Amino acid sequence: MGIYRIGVDVGGTNTDGVLLDPSCSPDKGIRAWHKSPTTQDPSHGIQNVIKALLETAKIDLQEVASVTVGTTHFINAVLEKDQNRLAPVAVIRLCGPFSRDVYPAIDWPEDLRNIVCKYCGFVDGGLEIDGEPIGDIKESQIAAECRIIEHMQIKCIVVNGIFSPSDFIHKQEEQVGGWIRKHYPEADVVLSKEVANLGFIERENAAILNACILPFARSTISSFERAVAPLHLRCPLFITQNDGTILPARLAAHLPIRTFSSGPTNSMCGAAFLAKKVNELDKETLLVVDIGGTSTDVGMLLPSGLPRQAAAVTEVSGVRMNFSCPDVKSIALGGGSIVRKSSSSARLTIGPDSVGYDIQTRAWVFGGNISTATDYAVIAHRLEGIGDASLAAVSEESVHEYTSLVTQMLERAIDSMKTRDADIPVLLVGGGAILAPDKLKGASRVIKPEYSGVANAIGAAIAKVSGTIDVMVNTADRATHSLSEDISIMAVDKAVKNGASRETVKIAEMDVIPLNYIANKSRIIVKAIGDFDFSGPISIIPPLDECDEGTTDYEVVLKKPSRSAAEVDRPALDIASYKPLVNSKREWIISETDLEWISTGCYILGTGGGGTPYPHFIRLREMMRKGAVVRVISPEDLADSAIVACGGGKGSPTVTIEKLPANEQVEAQRMVYDQLGYKPDAVIALEIGGGNGLQGMLLGASNNMDVPTVDGDWMGRAYPVSWQITPVALGGDKAHFLPTAIADGNGNNMLLLSGASEKLIERIFRAALSEMGSHVACAKGPCSGKKTKEYVVENTISLAWRIGRAVALCRANNQIDNVAEAIIEEVGGKQSAKVLFQGKIISVERKTVKGHVHGEVLLSASDINNEELPAEFSGKLKIPFKNENIVAIAIDGNGQEEVVASVPDLICVCDALNGQAIGTPEYRYGLFVIVLGIQASEKWTSSRRGIEIGGPKAFGLDVEYRPLGVFRKPRSVIQEFATTN
Repeated sequence: MGIYRIGVDVGGTNTDGVLLDPSCSPDKGIRAWHKSPTTQDPSHGIQNVIKALLETAKIDLQEVASVTVGTTHFINAVLEKDQNRLAPVAVIRLCGPFSRDVYPAIDWPEDLRNIVCKYCGFVDGGLEIDGEPIGDIKESQIAAECRIIEHMQIKCIVVNGIFSPSDFIHKQEEQVGGWIRKHYPEADVVLSKEVANLGFIERENAAILNACILPFARSTISSFERAVAPLHLRCPLFITQNDGTILPARLAAHLPIRTFSSGPTNSMCGAAFLAKKVNELDKETLLVVDIGGTSTDVGMLLPSGLPRQAAAVTEVSGVRMNFSCPDVKSIALGGGSIVRKSSSSARLTIGPDSVGYDIQTRAWVFGGNISTATDYAVIAHRLEGIGDASLAAVSEESVHEYTSLVTQMLERAIDSMKTRDADIPVLLVGGGAILAPDKLKGASRVIKPEYSGVANAIGAAIAKVSGTIDVMVNTADRATHSLSEDISIMAVDKAVKNGASRETVKIAEMDVIPLNYIANKSRIIVKAIGDFDFSGPISIIPPLDECDEGTTDYEVVLKKPSRSAAEVDRPALDIASYKPLVNSKREWIISETDLEWISTGCYILGTGGGGTPYPHFIRLREMMRKGAVVRVISPEDLADSAIVACGGGKGSPTVTIEKLPANEQVEAQRMVYDQLGYKPDAVIALEIGGGNGLQGMLLGASNNMDVPTVDGDWMGRAYPVSWQITPVALGGDKAHFLPTAIADGNGNNMLLLSGASEKLIERIFRAALSEMGSHVACAKGPCSGKKTKEYVVENTISLAWRIGRAVALCRANNQIDNVAEAIIEEVGGKQSAKVLFQGKIISVERKTVKGHVHGEVLLSASDINNEELPAEFSGKLKIPFKNENIVAIAIDGNGQEEVVASVPDLICVCDALNGQAIGTPEYRYGLFVIVLGIQASEKWTSSRRGIEIGGPKAFGLDVEYRPLGVFRKPRSVIQEFATTN
């Protein structure tokens, strides 16, 4: 029975290995370790390291249970934007008329997009939220696309269908994948649903990155198999994944993106293993600083022993994706970093380029002619007998400058990962740990544990085992919460069956995806992870053969880095001194910076609903880059006789993360104003919250309208229905805006010429909405300038801008822990807003009813760093939502409930890691969040009518509204900056 595990980590400079015996407790089971330079063909280095481990340990080969390899090959290919290792990719979208203005990789860095994304074909297909096809897929269209792609000599194809992760019946992506293999058998096909979950743009991004490295991944993993095969080890070969679990080698060849962050994860998990030897660190949050040959990674290790995870949406090389990765900051500092003295400024610089795996031939200490960080570290530590006369020629002044610069670089990286000013223990690992001083600002202690140089290989050796359950459940008789608990038990059992030790298994991920408009059905995905159980029998899997995917021109040769794999820091915008442009006509000309901040603020003001603004943000930004001008004017500058249009999206926000718009917004406006026979003078957003907060600017900047957007809206937040607006609250329950139109973007349009009330118009459109994909564009009839000034919630675009700027400033200053206070200051101060709760999401229940996402999220008081919370944050917080968050209910230790906030006041949930809003579709188990309460506009709270249609009873809750505080009118950006430009 095998008991030993071999872990190997292939870095850009060194290949590290350990042989671990988990039954040997005094030295934590490390029987042998070895570090050697990474070879040009990394398979040779892997083989050399494993041979050395076996020779040192002198064990029977039959006793080796597994070989696990961690590699940064695949992510480095993306970070370095190496077109020799990145294959061109074509995308086939199953989308019908939708998403065509938001083309693939629209938000990528231009240089990476130009290397990878070569073609996109838009074809019929995709699903509505209820599972019905937007259109049927057609083999003839796919055959035509295959001919085009084959002619372009592109062999990697991504298939991305709208709502494909929820497609269990039609299986459109699977059918299209089969047709591609039929008509273009030489192509590699990546189905987006196999890579990531809901979130059209982010899922497609991940699928494209996965596709572009497939040929290189096959060659690399095949070389790993060839390295192990001659050693006659009868054990499986695994590759480590982003989350610290293992993936069979052949499966990793198909899904290399799952290994992207395995390098930092290995180091973090290895550091957790080593931290247990330092007793006082066993249950303490600490920073892990992993100094390698080309870069340094800094991450937070939680008392659980697991790395702190990044936000719900993460970025790799500027590309947004929606799967979990460890939260790591990388800087271009490593043992092989080249040290230079500039002749012009006489300043010493370190990196970003590195000699990488050539350090043993090119560095001074090894007789080379290039000065590296390792050389200067040797001099600084006065290590005798190493190097030659080159070291003696370095002046004391240069050594001091080097030491100061390394210290500054590490201290900046540490500070950027902390979420508060207090010092925190720092655990140094990696072969380059010698570079670091013994004291660092921001570190309460600097610890360099034994075996720290091979922490990454230790992490690979102890990589965990996972068990995932992905099932359809009936929610008619039992709550989703209860079902999730049962499925969690099944996931734990499966992890144990796969080899995990039961007492170590924990729930790592949980997703609940309702099958909208399919009654009482949900998809629940639960992932459990645990340590490998060496006490039981281990299945011996025959050695893997070479990959059977055919030959490829992609050589498995490490490219000599001309720069570090870590991103080079670029000069940042000086946020504090930035001034928006307001021209002499008192028009605010929106810049890309303004737009980004407004987008951030809109989602926070969306109170969980309104849909993410991101797709609308990148669409509007692209319009601006092509010459569109976005103008915003103050409500007070409207003439009484002005004609003000209004538009926005109507329906479930869950739709908008998948079904990107067609031209429905303009189509709806065109119907209204073609009927009236005139054009509007300005446009106003229906609501500032969520994606609708940008719709006014999108419409105003379009060629069809070209009018300014009013700095305000009809809600001051987001509400689920379009009759919950200030004109109804202040002007009575009649039809205020006629004619009114809706359009679904798929050729289905409705124009209503008359109606009894806004509420009845809403009900009529809602009846149609459920048959039109649960999301349409709505164009409300015109409003006069005089009425607009009477009804408008003023300066809400300004407010969104100020909130977004506050978040950006906190990020830039590494003060995310202060983001709640910064937002509170911008919305009127402590008399107008407060932090309601801080904690972790522990359960989410959702269902879709008549186009709205209904549900409830439950939070448990918790600090992201597992430190003590202020006394007011204890127990649990329950937030029922209907698209938007409705009430916040505190639950104490005795189960007593108290409503601490309710509509029309704003209840905003923000990610504690980055300050971004989290919408109700994105609520998921394990996210650390901050809940803010913000006082609503007096347009809602000053009358009984406003509370009646916008308060909790409008949502069927028997709760009396109590204001959070005193409303403060948002400060106008136009008023503030008109006199300073």
